[in-house]
Amino acid sequence: MSRIGRMPITVPAGVEITVAENNVVTVKGPKGTLTQALRPEMIIEQEGNVIHVKRPSDDKMHVAMHGMTRALLHNMVVGVSEGFKKTLEINGVGYRAAKEGNELVMNLGYSHPVKMAEIEGITIEVPSQNQIVISGPDKQKVGQFAANVREKRPPEPYKGKGIKYADETIRRKVGKTGAKK
Repeated sequence: MSRIGRMPITVPAGVEITVAENNVVTVKGPKGTLTQALRPEMIIEQEGNVIHVKRPSDDKMHVAMHGMTRALLHNMVVGVSEGFKKTLEINGVGYRAAKEGNELVMNLGYSHPVKMAEIEGITIEVPSQNQIVISGPDKQKVGQFAANVREKRPPEPYKGKGIKYADETIRRKVGKTGAKK
């Protein structure tokens, strides 16, 4: 039995869940509305403010999809009630970020500023010149947009310059040593 799949999902107050035909789940909450089509063979049961995900058989694919279906549903509930957030840090001399309108403008040592438009469902905040906070209700969109921002200048191992996640540690390398005689 899947340990994650059999855990119940408690729905907080203010969050409404509807399961349509073929397991198209819509979750409404204070942070927004999320809709996702989950595997149609999974059984989603709602009892009051608790949701259980069950599988129809112990088939290999059903076992694999059991925990994933529950995790996706739980992430939707958490997203519309609390939201998700990724914090990025910019390290390097002259590297900085700013928000202009709905665009993120970054100076990353290139000959031109790097601009990224804010996508629907994502909010970008720049509390300081070397910090970017990406937040939204959809965990996948937040993570993907943060990865796209980080991709513009990934951290390098010698000086640690670049864009990194706030909780990420960079494995540093020792540089070249002097010439041997």
